[in-house]
Amino acid sequence: MSSFTAAAKAQVIKTYRRAKEDTGSSEVQIALLTTRIEYLTTHLKAHTHDVHTRHGLTNLVSKRRRLMTYLKRVQPQTYRELIKKLEVRG
Repeated sequence: MSSFTAAAKAQVIKTYRRAKEDTGSSEVQIALLTTRIEYLTTHLKAHTHDVHTRHGLTNLVSKRRRLMTYLKRVQPQTYRELIKKLEVRG
């Protein structure tokens, strides 16, 4: 059972959305991926031999990195605010 429930996802969307109906902006996608990455990281600490989850985690990290590169290119100020809020990079 995943701790990344629909309620948790809705809360992340509500926190990082631009407008009331926004569910797919780059900021929301990056925040959702970050939440899933954090959950899978804690899962892998307990289950070190779970290779399938590790593969999925690397895919999520790659997808987040591509989105962050796009956001940095298109909206640098929004990018800087988002990484501070998510505490993704130092």
